[in-house]
Amino acid sequence: SEVTHMAMQAQTPVLWFNNEEQGEKVMTKIYQSALGIDKATLFANTKVYQEEFNRLLNGRLLMVDQALITKGMVERLCEKYKPSLIVIDQLDKIKGFKGDRNDLEMGAIYQWARELAKTYGPVIGVCQADGSGDGVKWLTMANVADAKTAKQAEADWIIGIGKTYDPDFEYRRFINISKNKLDGDDDTVPEWRHNRCEVTIRPEIGRY
Repeated sequence: SEVTHMAMQAQTPVLWFNNEEQGEKVMTKIYQSALGIDKATLFANTKVYQEEFNRLLNGRLLMVDQALITKGMVERLCEKYKPSLIVIDQLDKIKGFKGDRNDLEMGAIYQWARELAKTYGPVIGVCQADGSGDGVKWLTMANVADAKTAKQAEADWIIGIGKTYDPDFEYRRFINISKNKLDGDDDTVPEWRHNRCEVTIRPEIGRY
């Protein structure tokens, strides 16, 4: 939902590298999020909603859907499209890095992503929490999977999206900004730099 909103404001393409979920499923959610409609509504009139999606996004969101995505592939496509935003889901699975230990390899991947951000634009790298984050509302940097401090050190901004197993909170998510080194802009609220917020997820339209 957030990336489609950002893409509507972008001047150059948003590149979305998907090596996690089935691409068709992700694209369906992207359509739902952009248009604010459920799947049944979308598929009931695909031509109309395709046209509306194209009008809103104007070709500014490009998805690369492959199980194996390499460092070189990302670099070549970034050089070609000069993206204003890069989304990598999952960043940890990008191939082409080596390290003596897994956490050091992860650190190298995240350092590379930081360098991409300096060259092109923001990089949103999605990763998982480890077992310590299972059922936890407010995830912190300590819950990041497969890392000691290497991954966290390279990020300027980290949010955790927590979920509890309490049935009364089935559609609640808990967003915690655990790191924020960004300067912000004119409408930044300083008190919210490390904010927590409880939100409702609406999976039927792919939006928080």
